[in-house]
Amino acid sequence: MGTLGIITCEILEREIAYMLASDPDVERVTVLEDARSDGLIELLESQGARNVQRIPHVSSFRPEPSEGLNVIVRVLEMGLHRNGHVLDRALSEAARELSFYVKGLFLGYGSCGRWRRGMRERLGVTIPVFFPKDGGRRVDDCIGLFIGGRKNYYAEQCKVPGTFFITSGWACHWQEMFESFGLDTRHFNLLKKMFAHYTRFLLILTPVMERDEMRNRIQGLKEILDLDIEEYEGTLDPLIEAWNDFKAYLESKTGRCVWIQ
Repeated sequence: MGTLGIITCEILEREIAYMLASDPDVERVTVLEDARSDGLIELLESQGARNVQRIPHVSSFRPEPSEGLNVIVRVLEMGLHRNGHVLDRALSEAARELSFYVKGLFLGYGSCGRWRRGMRERLGVTIPVFFPKDGGRRVDDCIGLFIGGRKNYYAEQCKVPGTFFITSGWACHWQEMFESFGLDTRHFNLLKKMFAHYTRFLLILTPVMERDEMRNRIQGLKEILDLDIEEYEGTLDPLIEAWNDFKAYLESKTGRCVWIQ
């Protein structure tokens, strides 16, 4: 079936691990190993993904002859979306490195970096590049991806304007995410002031994290901000469907997804 590449944000590590570990087509997963990919590797191994391999650099990649699918994953640091140019540059570098080894690239990103048409060319690659979709457009971000699209996202924002959305990635990495924005989580008063108009956490529940674990992981943040906690039944369907369409397209050159234009 060949080799496919994935470039994703660390914040999606649980969802990407779940997707790959549960895909019977995936014969081998190779991860570029660094501090950002440690969580993904641990999750892949604990969930029984087949033939998980670690390499220090993409030049070390050696795909195995197989009727199944080889996948190579590059994990980028969280918080790059705070600057669209920084995110573009990081994605371009990762895409060019992987493009020599794969048939196509799947991006674990939405419109976080304010992308415009022509992104495939800006990435500097000629192979197909796919990403999760919301109808005919890119999902807004990781919240929009797992809440089920822009319509649901907007509805919850209108329902309670002061909503702090929590995905599994945010539950695991809220402290590192704040620090990536230059915010010291030890400065409680500053954080309370910044989020003074927020009234609730909305936990977006999916199969990758149990309700109780998500609540436990944000306990420190709740103690700082003192917001109510509500829950929303999220979904992994847009991610899984986009991945399956990606595979189908590269096999048949047809499918519902399109190249980045």
